[in-house]
Amino acid sequence: MLDILVLAAGKGTRMRSDLPKVLHPVGGKALVQHVVDTARQVGSERIFIIIGHGAEKVEEKMAAPDVRFILQARQLGTGHAVQQALPQLRDDATVLILYGDVPLTRAETLQKLIAHVNDQQMGLLTVNLPDPTGYGRILRDAGGAVTAIVEHKDATDEQRQVKEINTGIMAVKAKHLQQWLPQLTNNNAQGEYYLTDIIALARQNGVAIQVEQPNAIEEVEGINNRQQQAALERFYQKQKANELMVAGATLLDPARFDCRGTITVGRDVVIDINCVFEGDVVLGDGVTIEPNCVIINSRIGNNTHIKANSHIEDAAIAGDCDVGPFARLRPGTQLAQGAKIGNFVEIKKAVIGEGSKVNHLSYIGDTTIGKKANIGAGTITCNYDGVNKFKTEIGDNAFIGSNSALVAPVKVGANATIGAGSIITKDVADEELAIARGKQRNIQGWERPKKKS
Repeated sequence: MLDILVLAAGKGTRMRSDLPKVLHPVGGKALVQHVVDTARQVGSERIFIIIGHGAEKVEEKMAAPDVRFILQARQLGTGHAVQQALPQLRDDATVLILYGDVPLTRAETLQKLIAHVNDQQMGLLTVNLPDPTGYGRILRDAGGAVTAIVEHKDATDEQRQVKEINTGIMAVKAKHLQQWLPQLTNNNAQGEYYLTDIIALARQNGVAIQVEQPNAIEEVEGINNRQQQAALERFYQKQKANELMVAGATLLDPARFDCRGTITVGRDVVIDINCVFEGDVVLGDGVTIEPNCVIINSRIGNNTHIKANSHIEDAAIAGDCDVGPFARLRPGTQLAQGAKIGNFVEIKKAVIGEGSKVNHLSYIGDTTIGKKANIGAGTITCNYDGVNKFKTEIGDNAFIGSNSALVAPVKVGANATIGAGSIITKDVADEELAIARGKQRNIQGWERPKKKS
């Protein structure tokens, strides 16, 4: 039986932000969301978030069926924060204590920590740092057993030489917390109730402290300022890049890659520099993504080529398509097999049929295009009258001449042709030619206006 506490009440003054610290992102996800997601992986059906500064914003962002909120109205230290949760804890539960600004702890690390907990012992996560300045030091006896934690400000010069530090993350029986937390005092340099003081109380009561350590220091690093946020962002992105390369993708420069969601890749995927992936993205076999692309919540089929500087959001792209450069596919875009979208083309809520082409400088919105149609440069589907949206339908093998405007609702039939520069307001039947433009007049003897001397 596991209850998980996430301490997330702090202000985060050094972030210099109106946003609560725990809502700042790493990898496109709030710090505290990382922690809660990991808590779910560990296996708890009861997650408590201790809130304080910006409580309403945190509660609004993190509301979920398995999450409960406990208000710490006054921030008087970590021990005080856990005291607020005591009435909610089940007496026979193991309690895992996490921190809302420590986002990258692995579930496997926490599971090892929890495994140490029973009536005779508790688990403590520590790490060895080259420079432990500012952190609480782990004190051990001659036999190597943990005896206490001393905060940096309260430590002696000798104690400050210790490299092993407290991460704050621990697992302990709820009944022990019920016994020890009321005994905490704030007789220290900070004037706060330290959760770390329960280590000495555990020792006094014959409860052994079993230590676990993470695989990487970054697993237990907290974020207190923008520099630390940037450093963990790069560590997170390096991990994501490595995962993709293990899966078989080629990243031309793993240091210039950003994943802010999840990416699933097939075989022989190539991703060039400065690409950003958000939400849920699926890349099929042989997909190539050129530099500076943004892809959000989209599926891209086998052997499709996304050229540089393209922006794709909530789109479904089949195989063998060619997109960009400088293309924008907005939500609701569907490209069938072999479709081609060229440079400076914007597509919104439209279906582009198999083998059809919209090569350059066009806007296609609320439209269905059949197979092997050709949409000339500068074509616009006029789908909005200022209040309502209307649909355009273009049939198989239709040819739309350059600089045409199709005023919806309108249908262009199969094998129909639209003359360049036309404004089409009426349906065009199959195989018809439609031309709608003013008659050209050439005036002889006309002189251009001249500036007066």
